[in-house]
Amino acid sequence: MAERIDSHQSAGHEADQPAVRLQMEGVSKRFGATIALEDVGIQVAAGEVLALVGENGAGKSTLMKVLSGAIKPDAGRMWLDGAPYRPAHPLEARRAGVAMIYQELSLTPHLNVQENIMLGMEPASLGVVRWKEVRRRAIEAIKEFDNPELTPDARVSKLSVGSQQLVEIARALAIGCRVLVLDEPTSSLTQRDVERLFEIIGRLKQQGKAIIYISHFIEEVKRIADRVTVLRDGRVVGSSDVATISPDRIVAMMVGRQVEELYPHSNRQAGEVVLEIEDLAGLKNPRSASLKLRRGEVLGIAGLVGAGRTELLRSLFGLEPVRKGRIRLGLYSGPASPARRWMQGAGLLSEDRKEEGLALSLSVADNVTLSKLKGFGPLGLVLPSRQDKATRRWLHELDIRCRGPRQPVGSLSGGNQQKVALARLLQHDVDVFLLDEPTRGIDVAAKALVYKLIDAVATGSPTEGRQPKAILMVSSYLPELMGVCDRVAVMCRGILGPTHKVSEVNEHELMFEATGREATA
Repeated sequence: MAERIDSHQSAGHEADQPAVRLQMEGVSKRFGATIALEDVGIQVAAGEVLALVGENGAGKSTLMKVLSGAIKPDAGRMWLDGAPYRPAHPLEARRAGVAMIYQELSLTPHLNVQENIMLGMEPASLGVVRWKEVRRRAIEAIKEFDNPELTPDARVSKLSVGSQQLVEIARALAIGCRVLVLDEPTSSLTQRDVERLFEIIGRLKQQGKAIIYISHFIEEVKRIADRVTVLRDGRVVGSSDVATISPDRIVAMMVGRQVEELYPHSNRQAGEVVLEIEDLAGLKNPRSASLKLRRGEVLGIAGLVGAGRTELLRSLFGLEPVRKGRIRLGLYSGPASPARRWMQGAGLLSEDRKEEGLALSLSVADNVTLSKLKGFGPLGLVLPSRQDKATRRWLHELDIRCRGPRQPVGSLSGGNQQKVALARLLQHDVDVFLLDEPTRGIDVAAKALVYKLIDAVATGSPTEGRQPKAILMVSSYLPELMGVCDRVAVMCRGILGPTHKVSEVNEHELMFEATGREATA
């Protein structure tokens, strides 16, 4: 039974509540034997932000596809401003005022801003587009954002990701949306763009828009939403005012158990220096980076998108050329190819797991063992049975959910793909983990496991013969860095600043440093 803890639904306050803009009741959907949704009901009022949260596979996307007319439910009813609502296709939903903005933006890059805003909804007379009207409506929509990048004639492909997202929102406003759905809207945004987006959401609330906000970031939910509804296994398991529920309780409802600590931090002991860089510079980024990474610690690198953090890790791993500076990895000195870095005891987890981090057409076992095939058969042969045996260990330890070692890794969920990428580093038994955005695009339960894994790798276990490892971790999510790391450094415009103990710095100070300013007392 769903856990109902809505404090705002008591009878004494009903008269004070705004009218319900969207209501979904008894929505169910099956795909063969799989139950995607079962008797799901949500409602959101005009001028309200409803956060919809749940693990990957909980049913959020299916529910929103029903709302947008992309799929037809097996059962259930919907109302929009009190009138029955059952769109036959997405265009009909848009015309009714329901706008969807997906994590993967659905823009046409070669067209300009005004063409994208009115695409499919162009005003026309006798089959001829009224371009003056298109331009007027586009200007009316984008003036809401006060963004100099957004002009009617700007080519969408030339815009930043944050500005492209605003074009999607402008498209929703241009059609007169009543319900706006934002699916993981901040996953690829800089902190500055996130703040701008939150300001816009605040203004849309004041205009009476009903907003459904889907996110894996619980801190964002607490900040931006009025209410939260939690889905698990295709069912609503709870709904509450955001002000009256703790982040831990939200996570527990999502995963079906109490998560004792999202950011575990065992008693780590920093040992000898295993990675040292001095005034390292690439062709463009980094411009200058110096640090010492010790065995048994997690060192985080914060900074805005484009600051050079990814390029730093890629330079260390041999994927980007080094123009000057010094690198010492264990007993080895100087730049090296990725193959030699693996041999020297360093492994990279790429931020782009689908393009770089995994071979999606290969099996889970092939991906786990790909960097170190020696020992899986005699005379240089690779025996699948031995690969499978090694892989099953990680399937168990990392709770990788799949049919078995031979399942293609491309068919797994994002969270399980990320675990496979981490399993490769563990199987190779590297001493230095270079982690670039290790939790991007995965749900809270998968994040909790990754955090637990990072802590276990850094801490080691002398009784089990596992030596502590060293972890250099890039993340755009400051709460993650503050919770997981022992020390943190900020990269700004290609220059890596000094390291700080996490206990001696706060997020506000790190953000000022990332933007090139000094925090004032």
